[in-house]
Amino acid sequence: MKSIKVRFNLGRGKNYMKWKIQYTDGTVEYHSPSEVQLVMRDCILKNYKSVSQKIFDGGEKVVCAWVLCKRLEIVKSNRFIQADLDGERVRYNPRVTPHWILNGENVDGEFMDELVSVDFGLYKI
Repeated sequence: MKSIKVRFNLGRGKNYMKWKIQYTDGTVEYHSPSEVQLVMRDCILKNYKSVSQKIFDGGEKVVCAWVLCKRLEIVKSNRFIQADLDGERVRYNPRVTPHWILNGENVDGEFMDELVSVDFGLYKI
């Protein structure tokens, strides 16, 4: 079974600062973090290590990380799931560190049962 690809879009234009979702059939959607909450299940955190290391070392930012998930639910703002904001936030910023981080640990390639978006952040549930 192929995976749905989810990432945060930082490319300039009308979809700047939106979640980009690419479905297995190639369909692409963009969603504002303030309007929807993404609930991703059966996830793997992907990262091109060599590209993210170049960005970390001062290179140009390019797409190098995303979440692969088997199932995705898009929740509208009036039905948001309350995530524990003090809980386990999964972070990715190659300018800060060249890999996915959870509780200070490198979690590149790791499986997560469920991730939920809260605004621009991702949390392990």
